[in-house]
Amino acid sequence: MRSIFKRIVGVMALGGVCVGGWYFLADRPLHPGPRTFHLPTGTTMRAFAEMLKQRHVIDSANAFVALAELNGEGQALKSGVYRFPDPATPLLILHMVASGQVVEYPLTLVPGWTFHQVRQALAQAPHLRDDIKGLSHAAIRVALHRRHSLEGAFFPDTYYYTYGVSATSVLMRAQKRLRALVRKDWKGRAPDQPARTPEQALILASLIQKETAKAGERRKIAGVFVNRLRLGMKLETDPTVIFGLGKRYHGVLTSADLAFPSPYNTYLHYGLPPTPIGLCGARALYAALHPDKTHALYFVATGRGGHVFSDTLQAQDQEIRKYEIDSTGRPPVRKP
Repeated sequence: MRSIFKRIVGVMALGGVCVGGWYFLADRPLHPGPRTFHLPTGTTMRAFAEMLKQRHVIDSANAFVALAELNGEGQALKSGVYRFPDPATPLLILHMVASGQVVEYPLTLVPGWTFHQVRQALAQAPHLRDDIKGLSHAAIRVALHRRHSLEGAFFPDTYYYTYGVSATSVLMRAQKRLRALVRKDWKGRAPDQPARTPEQALILASLIQKETAKAGERRKIAGVFVNRLRLGMKLETDPTVIFGLGKRYHGVLTSADLAFPSPYNTYLHYGLPPTPIGLCGARALYAALHPDKTHALYFVATGRGGHVFSDTLQAQDQEIRKYEIDSTGRPPVRKP
């Protein structure tokens, strides 16, 4: 009873508000107008009420604070960005700010993206604190407690963040998601696949991710890569060449590009490239660890979003002549 009495006395002291009358008005719609508010850390309920009054959302800051005290929410304000519905009521606004129903902004990491593209997305994300701006990859690896390359280190998905959250925190969430997926899939991997470590599985998955967007082809392409690795053949996959070229790539691979001395050039080097070449999704990783059992050693794009698979070089050459139109004048490139 004593605490209730103190609360009532406090309410009456705030401008002589008629508690019963204001409580009746608490469910009435507020004035129409802007409904987005940024509340910095440390904002008091009084300052928030004055902000609402200045924006002509409410008529009385004293009355709003009184309602907050009456509801026991006078000290419960959470910082962040709020977007209140229109119409809104004082009670609804109080409930939102007391429970921290702040605006969440989406950030999508796309399968196949390089870390450079990830950094660009983070830099352009609204209200995200870009704490990796200007940092070297080595410094970012230290911040993320990562031993391996940053390429392919994050799970592609849409992540939601609140105002002022750091880019590092988003990356750590994406990294944690990928690590959990790799641990799960690695335990259930096929016994005869060639990846000796989870990192090699990620590398292979990134190649599969870049080669096809068709779910039904991923395990087939994985099977081709696995067959070539077992036979000691070069993978000869264009996406690795493009990755190694970086800014030198201008949209069409040339004979000079295929001879470019990059450690990622699988036309020059045997085995897997040194790191993943992009973000890989769950299905690409599953395909890498569960390749189709096939005799195919080659595939070529049909130009209609899919590929045709061949067991022999002769059959592959026939498919190349059938499907691949080369506008550069050089002999068509045999895809692995």
